[in-house]
Amino acid sequence: MKQLTRRSFNGLAGKGLLGSALIANMPLANALSTNKNDKKLGIALVGLGSYSTYQLAPSLQETAHCYLAGIVTGTKSKEAIWQEKYNIPKKNVYNYDNFDTIADNDSIDIIYVVLPNSMHADFCIRAAKAGKHVICEKPMAISVAECDAIINACNENNVKLAVGYRMQSDPYTNEVKKYVREKTFGDVKFVSSDAGYISKGNPDQWRLDKSLSGGGALMNMGVYSIQTSIYGTGQNPIAVSAQEFSTRPEYFKDTDETITAQFKFANGAVAHMMTSHNSNGNRLKCHCSKGWFELDPAHSYGPISGTTSNGDILKFPHKKQQALQMDDFAKHILMGTKNVAPGEMGKRDMIIVEAIYKSIDEGGKEQLLSLGNMGIVS
Repeated sequence: MKQLTRRSFNGLAGKGLLGSALIANMPLANALSTNKNDKKLGIALVGLGSYSTYQLAPSLQETAHCYLAGIVTGTKSKEAIWQEKYNIPKKNVYNYDNFDTIADNDSIDIIYVVLPNSMHADFCIRAAKAGKHVICEKPMAISVAECDAIINACNENNVKLAVGYRMQSDPYTNEVKKYVREKTFGDVKFVSSDAGYISKGNPDQWRLDKSLSGGGALMNMGVYSIQTSIYGTGQNPIAVSAQEFSTRPEYFKDTDETITAQFKFANGAVAHMMTSHNSNGNRLKCHCSKGWFELDPAHSYGPISGTTSNGDILKFPHKKQQALQMDDFAKHILMGTKNVAPGEMGKRDMIIVEAIYKSIDEGGKEQLLSLGNMGIVS
């Protein structure tokens, strides 16, 4: 089974405060002057696959408030490689069998679960029971019931929970939210969002195995289209209808290939989304009463690009989204700042995912959504 990973430690991490063990060796005056805003939180990555290796690990080298403290992997050969590359001590290396003993490791503050979707709930709940804060890679789980179980476990063990929605920390996303909130181009009337790529890899990969992924394009790229439809209007949808298309059934034997869906919002706005594992899509466009704005590309690793009907070209300094995401969560824990991607957001999106699948099963029938009381919009 292909395994995913989280981040890699940078050689500069040793310059941060690595928890109580380091503070204990400090002169008393220095230890007393240390405050929570100076501390870097240690992260253990659960799963060392492509995402952690090529995205999260490099990004962690640019974080200011967290660092890679440990790893959890089911592949023995990866242990020495990651230890040497990121200077990870042996005591911070775990496998799936001894994972629960991580509760005794004070140098690890956060556990980031980057495993196949069907494994998210198990390891997030175990992480919470170990007394560690939790980041769960998107989608949060393979059902709303599993989302509830994760949220409850974190609440019961008094730990923080976030979902790996990197775009929630991206400056272009927040500029879109500002346009919507301030009605820069008037009221949003229609939103179009696409998120997809053409899969040409191993047909036995875990993303094409429903028992591991919980679904296909919708559970993977579709989450981005759901998110952009919501922050593109500034509201949660009140209804959805959906359709599924298959042109390569010999390849997509077990999971959905392409899905389109239409959302209705309480203010009269509508949205159309497309997600696919067999078509490229990476765009958000919001049509408003006094103009329009768009991001194209909208949710790739960056740099993102944006334009408006005023002729403006949106440009922000490019920073790794995963680094911004991890720092946002670390600051939430250390400084009490807003949790930009809480577990309730992941649950909301899974409610929508389940409604989309139900609509497809019922021939495109509209499904009503009750999301207004969740308190999570953007």
